[in-house]
Amino acid sequence: MLIDTDTGSDDAVALVMALRHPDVSVAAITVVAGNVPLEQAVQNALYTVELCGEAVPVYSGAARPLTRTLETAQFVHGDDGMGDIGLPLSGRVPAEGYAVDRMIEVIRSNYGEITLVTLGPLTNVAQAILKDPTIVAKISRCVIMGGTGSGPGNVTPASEFNLWVDPEAAKIVFESGLPITLVGWDISCRRAVFDKETAAGIRRIGTELAHFTIDIQGKVDDFARRVTKLEGFDLPDPIAMAVAIDPEMAETRHLHVEVVTHDGVVRGQSVIDWLGLGGGEPNVHVVTDASREKFLAMLHASLAD
Repeated sequence: MLIDTDTGSDDAVALVMALRHPDVSVAAITVVAGNVPLEQAVQNALYTVELCGEAVPVYSGAARPLTRTLETAQFVHGDDGMGDIGLPLSGRVPAEGYAVDRMIEVIRSNYGEITLVTLGPLTNVAQAILKDPTIVAKISRCVIMGGTGSGPGNVTPASEFNLWVDPEAAKIVFESGLPITLVGWDISCRRAVFDKETAAGIRRIGTELAHFTIDIQGKVDDFARRVTKLEGFDLPDPIAMAVAIDPEMAETRHLHVEVVTHDGVVRGQSVIDWLGLGGGEPNVHVVTDASREKFLAMLHASLAD
């Protein structure tokens, strides 16, 4: 697995799930600006890898979208992206090299074996495709947390944050021919919301990782209750990671999806041609539902001793 992340509080939990899963080998983690500025996202990824007791290389990537000014989600995740609970999120040094170059190298050297999981804006991935278009055919599967299959967006009425931050990059990726499975924010809203009781169940696992998982969600929990009107924080990146690890937990439809790049409320919208009216060829396996039971079981297992 190759993971591209803009490490905020839900990304960190997704990293834990991958790093702790017995059947997953994480070749590298590449970091992109999104939830927080790049340097902070790198520190958050390094801290999470260290907390898991792993030595997976973390590479620093794109500090801004392809053509736009970076707009972060620190109003959701906190200034440090991890809930502002006082974690020591500085001073660690990423692996040498630019994330995009390392992404290309990992894909080339593991021809047909890499599952690429993207948890943030698609700037790094788009840069890699532009630099070496041949990598598209060398990736086994690409699981993207982004967009929304049905229902509202979380940054505009129509758009989800990851695609909204860099819609030009998303357009490149969606039109590249990558074997994409799209896990939209709507799946998180339906299957990955943690009310007080469910969160308490995670905390009762009693491990450092379990407490970490809940402690860093405080800012998101407040945002979810006030703004997105959920019963508690949701974990979009972890449920996308669960789908990447166990494809059979998801129901999908193969449909044509395009990303809107012009400004306004539809910037970054994932337009899904549910009825085939546009005539475009199916290019994305859109997740229409996922098993909450399997997701929770996988999450619990990753946090246990």
